[in-house]
Amino acid sequence: MTSKQIAHLKSLAMNIKVVLQVGKLGIHDNVITDIENYLDAHELMKISLLKNSDIDELEFKTLLISKGITVVTKIGRTMVLYRYSKKLKEHIEF
Repeated sequence: MTSKQIAHLKSLAMNIKVVLQVGKLGIHDNVITDIENYLDAHELMKISLLKNSDIDELEFKTLLISKGITVVTKIGRTMVLYRYSKKLKEHIEF
């Protein structure tokens, strides 16, 4: 992904709210399924890792990448995720 594409996704993410909060239960199959389903429907999402979660962020990022999900940016404990969706008729244009 080019720097222009990342900048465009960051600008789009400014206008969306956090859709998913990951807490003390951490990352489990349901969380990953929710992320994948949301990205299939919208292509871009913002998630928040709560302070009480004991998530290894590097491990989480590796898991996301293995699912074909791009971590566009991470600011504090908020991450913006992107994955191209074959199901959508209108895609994010770069």
